[in-house]
Amino acid sequence: MEVLAIKTSSYSILQPYLASDLSIDADAKSILAYPIPSESPAIKANSYYFGHPEWAKNYFEACHRDDIFKSRWLAATGSWDDKIVVDIGCGPGNLFATLGGTPKLLIGVDVSYRALEMAQSLGYTPVLADAHNLPFISSFADIVVINATLHHCEQMDVVLGQAARLVRPGGMLITDHDPHLSAWNFKGLGMWLWRSRLELYRLIKRGGHASVAEQTWGLASEVHHRPGDGVTSELFHKTLEPLGFTVKIYPHNHQLGAEIFQGNYGKSNWKYRYAQLLSGINPNSSQAALSLMCIATRHV
Repeated sequence: MEVLAIKTSSYSILQPYLASDLSIDADAKSILAYPIPSESPAIKANSYYFGHPEWAKNYFEACHRDDIFKSRWLAATGSWDDKIVVDIGCGPGNLFATLGGTPKLLIGVDVSYRALEMAQSLGYTPVLADAHNLPFISSFADIVVINATLHHCEQMDVVLGQAARLVRPGGMLITDHDPHLSAWNFKGLGMWLWRSRLELYRLIKRGGHASVAEQTWGLASEVHHRPGDGVTSELFHKTLEPLGFTVKIYPHNHQLGAEIFQGNYGKSNWKYRYAQLLSGINPNSSQAALSLMCIATRHV
């Protein structure tokens, strides 16, 4: 990819926030495409999986679209009205489609062109770019969100740091739905049970696993979603606090909304609890909560 491709009208909206001047092909497609010099296997997998018309549609309709998810995120971010919001790893636009609002500017960043086309139809100003090297100036966004994205990136700390760079003083960075390392640290029979789920998922055509191809590409896109891997509280504190953020972490299972901010983390589905018990993990502990939500406020 040699040239930035963007309609002039979209470029004029984004230009004040771009880190450097980029060449414009006014006759090309309508999504700003920032060069990715070397596409890693993970970037290729994410681009292909979330760019697949059927798989992306299934993801958009099935994931992060329920009232529980909405209540948690609205409690975390507040209204997006009149805010500059950057959604890193926006995919087909699930987050804004669920939360709604009237942002002053809503920028969606992803590596999948076709997913960005879907997001654009919802109101995103899309940018194709690698989250490890975001093409924006620093300190301009009121809210930066990273939902179910860090675990798709090779270097989670680098992506987190890049996202933090965009937040203005007084602004917020919110992440969620990345696997909590201690909850997924399956061993022995727990590991066997977890691995055996894949064939069952294909048999029942569970979302994201309806075919061997969909399952294979989906798993390839999730670099850090596997036993013994994932995010930790330490990752967020160690990365964000030196950058001037106050960091609050909320472990939670996925059936809870705004209740997580009162210290509740709920109970996970039985399949996770069995795998955790067989792995020596207490399924009723905060360490067994499947995800961590990080709410970081920049104070300098």
